[in-house]
Amino acid sequence: MGLFLRPRNFRERFEAVAELFPLLGKRRRQRAGSLSGGERQMVAMGRALMMEPSVLLLDEPSAGLSPAYQDEVFIRCRRINEAGVSIVMVEQNARRCLQICHRGYVLDQGRNAYTDTGTELLEDPKVVELYLGTLARTR
Repeated sequence: MGLFLRPRNFRERFEAVAELFPLLGKRRRQRAGSLSGGERQMVAMGRALMMEPSVLLLDEPSAGLSPAYQDEVFIRCRRINEAGVSIVMVEQNARRCLQICHRGYVLDQGRNAYTDTGTELLEDPKVVELYLGTLARTR
């Protein structure tokens, strides 16, 4: 479905997505509904990448996933970004998201409270105290 408008490009794009998500290549013939939550997240991201977007918008990509699959999502996001795709991500797992982002925006009550690089936000005492908790300091 991700390449519905350009079916001639399917093979090339599927190979690129399967390289990023090898499990999808192996399970190509399996119905998405029979996959785990993490595997379905890979399908959703892969489908979005089929059209070679310049920007990928992700809404809570780690929600409901096991810690192992959460790590996979963030690793894949970094690889997608390194391939030249900008990513705009809304994510509750702020600490993990800030570890990989170039620029972060911390919202409070719908307003931008803090803006900086991910590294700077992770080290900002106010951000840690108010949004990340003391466990973030022990990273």
